[in-house]
Amino acid sequence: MELKKSEEANIEKLRAPIVSIGFLFIGSLVLASFSYTAATESASEDKGEKKSAEINYTQVAQKPDTPPPPTPPQVDAPPPPQEEIIEEENTETEPEAVAAPPPPPIPKGPETKVEVKEEVIEFPDVEAQFPGGAAELQKWIAENVQYPQTSIEMDEQGRVYLSFVVESDGSISNIAIERGVSPDLDREAKRLVRSMPKWTPGEAGGRKARTRCRLPINFTLN
Repeated sequence: MELKKSEEANIEKLRAPIVSIGFLFIGSLVLASFSYTAATESASEDKGEKKSAEINYTQVAQKPDTPPPPTPPQVDAPPPPQEEIIEEENTETEPEAVAAPPPPPIPKGPETKVEVKEEVIEFPDVEAQFPGGAAELQKWIAENVQYPQTSIEMDEQGRVYLSFVVESDGSISNIAIERGVSPDLDREAKRLVRSMPKWTPGEAGGRKARTRCRLPINFTLN
């Protein structure tokens, strides 16, 4: 009959090494924890020393405050002496007023007489006329007319109507062309009237007056 080992006997044999292994593991953990705390404390101490060293260095590096310069003592200076102002009496005399000379007399020039012409009467009581009447007027014009050569060459003919003023002394003024034919014939008609002898002046209100006359001059070629 064979003898069989029980399982409980085998477990008892393994208990001792397992327990020893557990103690070793726990011991290593404890040792590691102690070594970690020591390392952290030493590191913190090193940092504290560095910090204190830096603080001490900055305190030493600061320069001491320099005291302000002393202010000079104030000396009360005496006020400058004031000069005495002596008032002098006004001895100046007022200048005598000089009389202005009278303005020089304005030289008088020759007196000019302004003649005011009377009004020209269009319809007088007695009309002005050529000396000797209308027949003598036509005769005088025929004897004194100078027919322009250009008008003869161009066969210019016609009647020129003029107006003029017979002054109170019989002279003629203000000659104007009311209706003309050509520049040459109009110019000759005005020359004829301008060269006429004095007329007998017209009358208005029983006295001689300026009157306006109208005259047609006929230019014909034979």
